[in-house]
Amino acid sequence: MQKNQIRKKIIKYKKIKNLKNLQPNLNILFQLLKKKKIKKKVLGSYFPVNFEIDTFQIMQKLKEKGFILSLPIIKKKNYMDFYKWDLNEPLYINKYGIPEPKKKHKLIPSVILIPLVAFDKNLNRLGYGGGFYDRFLSKIEKFKILKIGLAFSSQKVKSIPINKFDKKMDYILTEKKLYK
Repeated sequence: MQKNQIRKKIIKYKKIKNLKNLQPNLNILFQLLKKKKIKKKVLGSYFPVNFEIDTFQIMQKLKEKGFILSLPIIKKKNYMDFYKWDLNEPLYINKYGIPEPKKKHKLIPSVILIPLVAFDKNLNRLGYGGGFYDRFLSKIEKFKILKIGLAFSSQKVKSIPINKFDKKMDYILTEKKLYK
């Protein structure tokens, strides 16, 4: 199946099923972060749109555990960077309809939560097709960021077609399990 076919099929399924009450297993996430002994506690998260996993509870809990929060800002030519943000700060709607923080303090996350449309057992991720996360991850590869894709278990497919620009996840967390 081609990327666009997979994308359409999974997005349609998520709309029909209304999976918003499902959450990834937070205990597994916290155990993973504890095991990884993250020294620089900066979380790169995202504002959920298009039936994505809601990250607010995760951000709240990790802030309580001493993490600094950050969200992406999309820039020219489909590039993005992460900027410090706090749960009580306002967000601004970008040209894609996605809320973003105000450009104040650019950060490089040590842990990044990444939305996805679909994934496979090899930790390949299919996004919405803009390449934002792949470009960002390429740009900061030298920093060895922990990349965690968040998904519903129903977003798993047999195989994701990949190319040289696609970046694998280190882990993918669903409501049922952690893929590694």
